[in-house]
Amino acid sequence: MSITLRQIRYFRALAEHRNFGRAASEMNVSQPALSVQIRELEAALGARVAERRARDVSLTPFGRRVLHHAGRVLEEMQALSEAARWHDGLSGELALGVIPTIAPYILPGVLASLRTRDIALDVRVREARTETLASDLRTGRIDAALMALPLPGNDLESTGLFEDRFLLAGSAARLAALGETVPNPTALGTSPLLLLEDGHCLTDQALEVCGRGRGHAQIDTGASSLGTLSRLVAAGFGLTLMPEIAAPTEARAAPGLVLRRFDSPEPARRVALVRRRGAENAQWFDDLAQVLRAAGESLLATARADWGTGR
Repeated sequence: MSITLRQIRYFRALAEHRNFGRAASEMNVSQPALSVQIRELEAALGARVAERRARDVSLTPFGRRVLHHAGRVLEEMQALSEAARWHDGLSGELALGVIPTIAPYILPGVLASLRTRDIALDVRVREARTETLASDLRTGRIDAALMALPLPGNDLESTGLFEDRFLLAGSAARLAALGETVPNPTALGTSPLLLLEDGHCLTDQALEVCGRGRGHAQIDTGASSLGTLSRLVAAGFGLTLMPEIAAPTEARAAPGLVLRRFDSPEPARRVALVRRRGAENAQWFDDLAQVLRAAGESLLATARADWGTGR
C-alpha cells in the first residue's frame, strides 16, 4: 500500500468542503487532478472514502476513520516542518496572520523590526478575520496569528502582548451632546453607534461593553474598516469605539475626529500572539512575541501621550 501526503491533503480538503470543485480550488489544482488522487487513495486503501452525489460529497464510515488518521498525520508533518524551519530561531519564512483592526497600524513597525533583525527573513502576511485565521492556524497555512482574546477554540494557545483600551470617537458636536464625561460605554444612551460589519471580533466586543444587541435600533454594523468608521463618525453620523492602537493613525486621517477616554475602569481588549496548541516550543515564537509587543506598546504610548493614560 502506497499512500502519499498529497493524497491525504487532498482528501482532507474534500472532507472539509464536501465538494470536488471547492476542494480543488483550495489545493490550487484542477478538479480532475484532485479526483484522480482521491481514486488512487481509495485504491491504496482498498475501500471507498467518499460517496459522490449530485450536489455534494459525503464521507463513508470508513472515510471518517481515515479522516481522523489523516488529521494526525498532517499535524505531525506540520510539527516536523516547523522544527526544521525554526531550529535556528526566527529565520527563513514566516507566515503571520493579523486581524484587520490591528494589521494596518502595527505591521509597518513590526516588518521594519523583523527586517532589521534578519534581512533574509521572508514574511508573508495574511490579513483576515479571527475565524479565518484560526482555520489557517489549524491547517498550517500560517505559523502564528495576532488577534484579540478570547481564543476561538481549545486547540489554540497564546501568549499575551498588550492591553488595547477603547476610546470614544465622534464629532465634536456629538461628544458635546453627551456632556463633559462619559463614565462607561453603557452610558451612551440613545446615541447611534456605528460598528464594523458582522464577523469582526471588535464588533462583538463593542456590543458587549456597550450592553447592546445587534437588534438595537441605534446600531449600524455596515462599515468594512476602521478607516471608514473614522470618517463617518467624524462627519457626525454617530459614535464608535476606537482602539488605542488605531487612534493616532485615524485621528490624522480624519481631522474632524474627536476622541475621549472613558472613566476608569476603561473598556479594553487583550491582544495576543496565537498558534496551534501542541506545536513545538520553539524560540521563534517568543522572539516574534517580543517584536510584536514592542511595536504595540510603542503605538499605545503615542495614544496615551495624546489622550492621557486614563488610569
